[in-house]
Amino acid sequence: MGISVNGVEITDRAIENEMPHHQSAENPLKQSVHELVLRTLLLQEADRLGIAGEDEDARVEALLAQEIRVPEADDAACEAYYRGRPELFTYGELVEARHILFQVTPTVPLEFLRTTAESVLEELQSNPERFAELATTYSNCPSGTVGGNLGQLSRGQTVPEFERFVFRMKEGEIGSRLLETRFGLHIVQVTRHIAGKLLPFESVRSQIADTLTRQSSQRAVHQYLQILVGRADIQGVTLEGAETLLVQ
Repeated sequence: MGISVNGVEITDRAIENEMPHHQSAENPLKQSVHELVLRTLLLQEADRLGIAGEDEDARVEALLAQEIRVPEADDAACEAYYRGRPELFTYGELVEARHILFQVTPTVPLEFLRTTAESVLEELQSNPERFAELATTYSNCPSGTVGGNLGQLSRGQTVPEFERFVFRMKEGEIGSRLLETRFGLHIVQVTRHIAGKLLPFESVRSQIADTLTRQSSQRAVHQYLQILVGRADIQGVTLEGAETLLVQ
């Protein structure tokens, strides 16, 4: 493929051997090439600085430990994170919800689907008592057979976009707009909202500190790799700002 890093070739064989590790990636070939380029850069930098280790992974870890300094999160940063994301530290919160799903399929034009869904939503805003009836008629979800009822939901049980939508709703509320998820268009009603209990800051402080330190470490590694990429002679591939960071 004609790929090299500071004159060192990334062979087709190396790429073939790397690809099985990235089969879940959107583009396994691209991911494999980026991983090899970045790893080669890091190992070259370890050579330059005389950093040894049992194997390549150990040398990379030693390099990052030497070159990157990540300060521990202080109380102020932890408290700000805690106050800004109370849903992450609340347990026992539940919603009972029902929905009408208009599933996107290759055989139904999206605009027709949207027009139908908006018409049903408009009807429900005027006549909410028809929800179960219209769910039975229109919903493409198996829950349509029980009036769209999804039962009790806790955080983490649904896709993120659905979760964010329903947990912000009030009890009895029908969403004022269609919710779009990977499954299609939804009309959603929360029939019950059970408030959870916020864990005290002291009990989650160390968890928050670990999260913030990990995030800072990831940003620092990203910036370090950007520096290495910026001053390297990389041929045959472009790393857009070293956006693929696979180094653990």
